[in-house]
Amino acid sequence: MSFEFQSLEIPDVLLVRMERYKDARGFFQETFRETPFMDAGIQERFVQENFVCSMQGVLRGLHYQLPPQAQGKLVGVASGEIFDVAVDLRFGGPTFGKAVARRLDATSGELVWIPPGFAHGYLVLSDRADVVYKVTAEYSPELERGIRWDDPALGIDWPVIDPIMSDKDRDQPVLELADNPFQV
Repeated sequence: MSFEFQSLEIPDVLLVRMERYKDARGFFQETFRETPFMDAGIQERFVQENFVCSMQGVLRGLHYQLPPQAQGKLVGVASGEIFDVAVDLRFGGPTFGKAVARRLDATSGELVWIPPGFAHGYLVLSDRADVVYKVTAEYSPELERGIRWDDPALGIDWPVIDPIMSDKDRDQPVLELADNPFQV
């Protein structure tokens, strides 16, 4: 099985494509194998996997965790379609405060690798979406942080006007006021 890694608009955020083997029964696809990821420069170890089911119009994010529990994420969609966003929080770098967005769906089977030092969020575009993601640090509620999904400084062109969100996500600060220790 082969894995292909392609840099997106922010070079450290990678689109991951894998071969699918199809027959009359359906298909088989690997979603992770350590050696190809290490060969692509992804040395982090995954320690937790999450499965999230959300309905159309739900926006989750933009989330991140502070060190020492900063999380890298490998994000995929098991069913449905999402608008997936990563924001570079690494102050002093050429892409600080920039966002990269990508539609992900179950049909393509593509994944996105988002390294530590980024905020992450997504909007459900289909009637329902099942999102699966691996992380490089366990969830730590006391270190969880976020930034506003609609911070004008980020310039994210979300395909929604009034998303369904948790109060916690809706009340996050803009990037300029966020608790952000990440630096290049």
